[in-house]
Amino acid sequence: MPMIEGDVLKYMPTLTVGKVTDIRDKGGKTWVKLDRTNLYYDVSFLQSVDESEYKASSFKERERSIDAYKGTGKTIDDLKKFEEEIDISTFTPSGGG
Repeated sequence: MPMIEGDVLKYMPTLTVGKVTDIRDKGGKTWVKLDRTNLYYDVSFLQSVDESEYKASSFKERERSIDAYKGTGKTIDDLKKFEEEIDISTFTPSGGG
């Protein structure tokens, strides 16, 4: 399934809907990062959906996630560098089932 940043996708095991923010190929698999969770998903579990299924994060929700990093001494650049260095090939999908 060809996709580009900004596409709206649904992760079928949990029905999480988000917009594509990054696409990576690792270990022979394609991984897509969704803005809603900031997590990478194996494309074989994603389905393209209508824009009407997407609910953007509210300002309050975004602020809450920013607050989680306050007082840690980490800068935005530190977090971006960490994100780029993560080896997603060691991640295995898990679910509540």
